[in-house]
Amino acid sequence: MRTDSKLSSILHLLLHMAHSDRPLTSEELAGFLHTNPVLVRRTLAGLRERGYVASEKGHGGGWAVTADLHRVTLRDVYDAVGAPTVFAIGNRVEQPGCLVEQVVNQSLGDALAEAEALLLARFAQVTLAELSERFNAQYPQGGAHHAHPSE
Repeated sequence: MRTDSKLSSILHLLLHMAHSDRPLTSEELAGFLHTNPVLVRRTLAGLRERGYVASEKGHGGGWAVTADLHRVTLRDVYDAVGAPTVFAIGNRVEQPGCLVEQVVNQSLGDALAEAEALLLARFAQVTLAELSERFNAQYPQGGAHHAHPSE
């Protein structure tokens, strides 16, 4: 099963925007992800609705972070991108008639629910400011200019 990289992609874009001294166009942001600008606009629209980013049209326009990075957590962004499924593991049949499979489903379901709750609790503890600070610590001179050395 293919992994869902939407959360990672959006966090990537948010950090680029946070480290830019100007708004970034959908085309520029799409270049960071090697994707289509339409997909970037569609995905960022959900973050705009929550007040995390804003966009302006025209010359000098583009996308910019408007939220306080100290107040927005990974969990907030996770929710904003539609709370994608955390695990690819799942039950073979959701409503099995077999008693053995019912026990298997219950055991797997309980363990996965506990693991997901721990992960989401951790997401709620990490702010975008912390990610930004980690980036700045690793790339102190020039920040975002070193993020994509091939560009």
